[in-house]
Amino acid sequence: MRTTMNRSLDRARQMFLAMSIGQRMAVIVGTAALLVGGFLVVRWVSTPSYAPLYTDLSGADASAVVDELEAEGVPYKITDGGSTVMVPRSDVYSTRIALSGQGLPAGGDSGYSILDNSDLTTSEFKEQTNFKRAMEGELASTIEAIDGVDNAVVHLSIPEKQVFSDDAADPTASVLVDTEQGSTLAPEQVQAVVHLVASSIEGLDPKAVTVADSTGTVLTSPDTEDGVGGASTQAALVREYEEGLRAEIQSVLDRVVGPGNSTLSVTATLNFDTAVTDTRTYQKPEKNTPPISESTSTETYNGSGNPNNTNGGVVGPDGQMDPTGNGSGEDASYENSQVTRDNPVGEVVEHRESAPGSVQNINIGVALDATKAASVQEGVVRDLIAAAIGINAKRGDKIAVSKIPFDRSGEEAAAAELAAADAADARTERNNILMAVALSLGIALLILMAWFQAHRRAKRREKATTYVVEQLRADAAARAVAVEPAPAMAVLEASTDNEASALQDELQALVEKQPEDVAALLRGWLVDPR
Repeated sequence: MRTTMNRSLDRARQMFLAMSIGQRMAVIVGTAALLVGGFLVVRWVSTPSYAPLYTDLSGADASAVVDELEAEGVPYKITDGGSTVMVPRSDVYSTRIALSGQGLPAGGDSGYSILDNSDLTTSEFKEQTNFKRAMEGELASTIEAIDGVDNAVVHLSIPEKQVFSDDAADPTASVLVDTEQGSTLAPEQVQAVVHLVASSIEGLDPKAVTVADSTGTVLTSPDTEDGVGGASTQAALVREYEEGLRAEIQSVLDRVVGPGNSTLSVTATLNFDTAVTDTRTYQKPEKNTPPISESTSTETYNGSGNPNNTNGGVVGPDGQMDPTGNGSGEDASYENSQVTRDNPVGEVVEHRESAPGSVQNINIGVALDATKAASVQEGVVRDLIAAAIGINAKRGDKIAVSKIPFDRSGEEAAAAELAAADAADARTERNNILMAVALSLGIALLILMAWFQAHRRAKRREKATTYVVEQLRADAAARAVAVEPAPAMAVLEASTDNEASALQDELQALVEKQPEDVAALLRGWLVDPR
């Protein structure tokens, strides 16, 4: 087996030496590529798959975990800026159990764990301070659970309660959030942070909670009802409303004059004031409606004159009695009747509270390309826009439509640049494909040429070996016939076959080792047949 292996190695070496320089380079490059590819595949297969062991670790916990992993000889990786430790997937659970036995991770000195070390000798000030620190840590952990928040810091100001004082200070809070790169907190998320903090502290008003991001931008406003919003939120609402109107109008214009042939500007004024209106309305009752209540009073008197006045007479203008009249001849009786009815009256009491964000007025300016929209009438476009978004002239909405020639030099230059870029990309891609095809064909051609030459050399060596063997066999047969008797011909032929086979193997090995010498010998035989 060793001889066969050596023979194969010698044959391969001879084939390699018989190749040209280009063929040798192709074989070397191909062999190197195969070796590198095999190495990468083996490395990829042998590399373990990593999985998170712990995430969101503090600096102290990450350091302790890494030290323990190095002591145990467990491979690890650190990601997410040092807050996540990863180990091979097959070792996650066993490593986690082992570290739990070591008390890792400790969880840091935050949250309610601060209160675990309290004892009877703790002063009241330290107890209050520890409670505030615990609340701050718990709130920070809660806020960090919100999507997009990487880190949060909470500061609380909780004044001492005064039993006999009416001027007690209210608690306040401030929150600093560090968001993920390229992201900001939405108003709903800011509102969630404010209400989480306000609901966790007794007596804390949402307006007293201040939220800021890592760039120094204040995300809350004390002027709003819930402490969230302010000018920035109002501006965002106005922009959102204007963008909605602009998109709706632009879709109509694109269908009428075509894309790119119109431009518009929308300016909306929204009222963010909250108004409360109380209205009381009285309604007249219908006919034949019975009264709610009714009362009747009657007064009747019968008599002639004053029975106590025996002298009679009439009181004069100066208070003196007129003796000429005694009143006895006049009828002094009378009758008085009075009816009081309370009729029902309809009453409607209405309480209205208008929500902020109502539209005060809308101003729209539209410009049409005079070249592309020459047949379009401005009045038709104005009516379409008014019907599409509900223009109200009573509140001061205005629409202005004009035809002007558009400057399309920028669009033409951009289109030319895009066309040139596309053409360059197409040429590059085509050249890359052609180079790849040419390289593949070149390598295939080199391999084919090397194989063809090697096969041709092998055929030549085989022919030369066969020719030499036949010549030697003929010479040996001639010498055997001349020396030995005829009865021994059978034995001679058998021995000759064995010797010829062994001699053929030796000659083939000789041709592989010294092809030039064998070729020179054959050329000498061809020149001199003797």
